[in-house]
Amino acid sequence: MKNKILIIIGHPDKESFNFALAEAYKKGVEKSDAEIQEIVIRDLNFNPNLQFGYRKRTELEPDLLKAQESLKWANHIVWVYPVWWGSIPAIMKGFLDRVLLPGFAFKKREGSLWWDKYFTGKTSRIICTLDQPPWFYKLINRSPSHYAMKKLTMNFIGVNSVKITSIGPIRLSTDEFRQKWLKKVEKLGKQNK
Repeated sequence: MKNKILIIIGHPDKESFNFALAEAYKKGVEKSDAEIQEIVIRDLNFNPNLQFGYRKRTELEPDLLKAQESLKWANHIVWVYPVWWGSIPAIMKGFLDRVLLPGFAFKKREGSLWWDKYFTGKTSRIICTLDQPPWFYKLINRSPSHYAMKKLTMNFIGVNSVKITSIGPIRLSTDEFRQKWLKKVEKLGKQNK
């Protein structure tokens, strides 16, 4: 069975290194026999505000319905985004809030603290950029965005195999540093990891 890979880009700026990383991963996938789809969050037409929480349903825009179809289709989800203020960009947070809804990604059990996970069997790769060395982000700052995306988002909906590639510091990086990472990320794509 062919791997079905979905790349989701969470950076709002198309000129960013994140877009180059996503393109490198995609280039690698295209050298394999996997199928590929892509979601560029900044290009979607949607309100990122989950206005009523889960109290009242907000109708999904066509772009979000299409995104849900892509998420269902994929067996490997690749997230590419920068870490800002120890978290993810606001537009990506809005995407998560609006798309990973009860009844689609999970279902809370009646009268219980537990829930059913609808994304079991899928895998994920997080490729994120930092303006600090990855070791500093992990040891000193305790990797808050990694924990939130891996444990509190992906694991919560059933994606248990989540690998993280942290790249940094980007702000003062050389072209040689960036080229090295583009090659590594392309290799990950080719291996469908």
